Amino acid sequence: MNEHNILGAILAGGKSKRMGKDKLFLELNNMKLIDYTIQKVKKYLKDLIIITNQENEFFTKNNLITVKDCINGQLGPLVGILTAMKWAKENSPNCSWVATFPCDTPFFPEAVISKFIEESKKKESLILCASSHGRKHNIFGLWSLDLYDKLHNDLVNNKVRKVQDWTKTNSIKNLEFKFKKYDPFFNINTDADLEFAKKLSLKINE
Repeated sequence: MNEHNILGAILAGGKSKRMGKDKLFLELNNMKLIDYTIQKVKKYLKDLIIITNQENEFFTKNNLITVKDCINGQLGPLVGILTAMKWAKENSPNCSWVATFPCDTPFFPEAVISKFIEESKKKESLILCASSHGRKHNIFGLWSLDLYDKLHNDLVNNKVRKVQDWTKTNSIKNLEFKFKKYDPFFNINTDADLEFAKKLSLKINE
């Protein structure tokens, strides 16, 4: 039984072009980047899958469910969202929502997850995405399974690829998060970002 009718899905299917190596297994304070997201999501959501096209013993050792993109070609995060929806429809009959998270944003606030749970019960919008200081973070999203057919059609027939382009054509509610000292939605794309994250984590833990 899915206690919140929400499936958690970590999108880890990116090509990591700027990093030149797979980001999700990079180490930050003796923890893999993806572990930060896994640990936070698992506190709130019982059901969790990883959307990834690769196989790695990390997943099997940690009893994680991995799901490959349901449309080939590494076409971006929208396909990851669709894949999570498809898996939920086939494997979790009580599920009504998919909550998505990136694998490279270790400092994101857990309040995002609790807010998703709270908002899912209101049923005011079919899509909810995080934003901070006016900047959208659409991979932190809550997606109603009622959107599955429309998303599938837009990906296959209308060739929509960007998450932001697709959310504009749908009813979306932004969940605004404020910050003072650092942007908790900072994500790691380069070696320089990783070094910055190491310094930032020291300040956070002071």
